[in-house]
Amino acid sequence: KVAAGGAEYDVVIPSDYMIARMIEEDMLEPLNFDNIPNFADIDPNLLNPAYDPENLYSVPYMWGLLGVIYNKTMVDEADLGSWDLMWNEKYSGKILQFNNSRDAFGTAMYRLGIDVNTTDTAQWDQALDSLLEQRPLVNSYVMDEIFNKLESGEAAIGAYYAGDYFTMVDAQADNVDLQFYYPEPTNYFVDAMCIPTGCQNQELAEIFINYMLSEEAAVANAEYIYYASPNSLVYDNETYQEDM
Repeated sequence: KVAAGGAEYDVVIPSDYMIARMIEEDMLEPLNFDNIPNFADIDPNLLNPAYDPENLYSVPYMWGLLGVIYNKTMVDEADLGSWDLMWNEKYSGKILQFNNSRDAFGTAMYRLGIDVNTTDTAQWDQALDSLLEQRPLVNSYVMDEIFNKLESGEAAIGAYYAGDYFTMVDAQADNVDLQFYYPEPTNYFVDAMCIPTGCQNQELAEIFINYMLSEEAAVANAEYIYYASPNSLVYDNETYQEDM
């Protein structure tokens, strides 16, 4: 959408891998951090990342990990703990796989012990064969549809993002049949706030980003979407700690 110019945005929030691509293709404006003083509260561990080595174009928004969500009333405890659960024939027709190639291939490659950054075509073919092997077991290839399918019991297992799992748990209130675990290894990701090239309101956009980093806004946002905040004001906030 940004490249096609069909819509104008002042702030976009891409994931890490897409930020690197957008920088390479001159699609992002360098930020004026004089307008973003709250950047000082970002966790130092998230600064100068590989996708934006000098932190010129992005401000971390949220981060998270990829894991497996399962229904404890439908899945045997002995089968838990690894990516193998997603390929377990016992749960044929009850497994949900990502409807995006990046994360779907990731699940297969982590399971096979393949470096997800490999440039070896044979290893990518091996991961593809694994996904084709899994296909007869899959109920559906999903993104946000995973909410309804897991919450209704139509499916029992699905790989997804930790923040969305906590949203599902909150929706279930006291009836928490859905559980979650991180297989090893797994994907760690960062979504960050950026300003697209040609933005007509860059100073205002930077002021907005700075506002999103303020304590009140950042805590409210983290409590609402359940993803891990990169902001030290959030995880040092006593009210937030009590709520979590």
